[in-house]
Amino acid sequence: MGICLSARIKAETSPSHTGESTKCVSADVNDISRSSSKSSSSSVPPTPRSEGEILQSSNLKSFSYADLKMATRNFRPDSVLGEGGFGSVFKGWIDENSFAASKPGTGTVIAVKKLNLESFQGHKEWLAEVNYLGQFYHPHLVKLIGYCLEDEHRLLVYEFMPRGSLENHLFRRGSYFQPLSWNLRIKVALDAAKGLAFLHSAETKVIYRDFKTSNILLDTNYTAKLSDFGLAKDGPTGDKSHVSTRVMGTYGYAAPEYLATGHLTARSDIYSFGVVLLEMLSGRRAVDKNRPSGEHNLVEWAKPFLTNKRKIFRILDSRLEGQYSLDVACKAANLALRCLSMEPKFRPSMDEVVKELDQFNDSTKEMANTLGNQATGPRHRRRSAGDLPKANVVSAVAYPRPSASPLFSK
Repeated sequence: MGICLSARIKAETSPSHTGESTKCVSADVNDISRSSSKSSSSSVPPTPRSEGEILQSSNLKSFSYADLKMATRNFRPDSVLGEGGFGSVFKGWIDENSFAASKPGTGTVIAVKKLNLESFQGHKEWLAEVNYLGQFYHPHLVKLIGYCLEDEHRLLVYEFMPRGSLENHLFRRGSYFQPLSWNLRIKVALDAAKGLAFLHSAETKVIYRDFKTSNILLDTNYTAKLSDFGLAKDGPTGDKSHVSTRVMGTYGYAAPEYLATGHLTARSDIYSFGVVLLEMLSGRRAVDKNRPSGEHNLVEWAKPFLTNKRKIFRILDSRLEGQYSLDVACKAANLALRCLSMEPKFRPSMDEVVKELDQFNDSTKEMANTLGNQATGPRHRRRSAGDLPKANVVSAVAYPRPSASPLFSK
């Protein structure tokens, strides 16, 4: 999605006074290619496919514009979940069997992303989402239910993710957004890592290219799923080591070698994962101009503290106090540091990341059980989202802020 906004930086040229690029570069997704099978376990060698082939081979529901207009109550402003460069995302309802529009509050809740007619590169990214999410089923990828391609209209219909984006839960303040507990942060990191590992697997070989907190959505149980595949690319094939492409992504998350050369590999995603993991550990944004001088860029500021047990507390979110063991926190910081290595070959694979996070998750659960079995006094810590009983689940939801990622700007 070609957005000339700080939320989606397209090329590291002509940096503005804020340190962020304002030059838009179009997405190089003309060569969309995937197998025609929709599977999470196997695929045939990718072959270039035309738009017609992509739409005909997908198992997605083709909605009419009138259907989606009715499902979202005529795209009413009070149905808007959020906005992004692609356009607006609306809440709607459909019958779970017939997929026909249903009355608000009945049937299945959906999220409908509607392409802004003036959206730069919008159609190509719309098609990329249909291409990738139209093939893959995985518990940690958002489910694409269908699409609409009618006249100038381009829409995508997704499952509704009630708790919105990870970005909001980490950085927004308010009564609804309780700070995520340590346990939930490790769980969400593990879920997102599993989704990314699936994309990188030998059967799939997809480079996500836009891994960030606003593209990680949470369901009622805080299960994390990756969304927004508009910038996804097929990985290198044969004896090729990388894919050459125009630089696309988001400022603060893109790997340095990718920004410098346009050479895209799975290790580029792993760098982005390291940034997100650091955001989860620190409770700070990847780029925050409101911070004191020297702390605007999270990676640059935090790196010196990540290897020192005595200094690790300086980067850990103070709202997490008392919820983690120093040993696990140091291991998590070390994992983030390795993902952020300037040398791509020194970054772990996503399978390795999943394995380590799995161990952290087990350790975290053991600690929680131990603390739960201890008789504690009247001392109380700040309540976190992981502490909330299910009875407190609120039906309202907020997705990424308007200038954030297009999809699930819910």
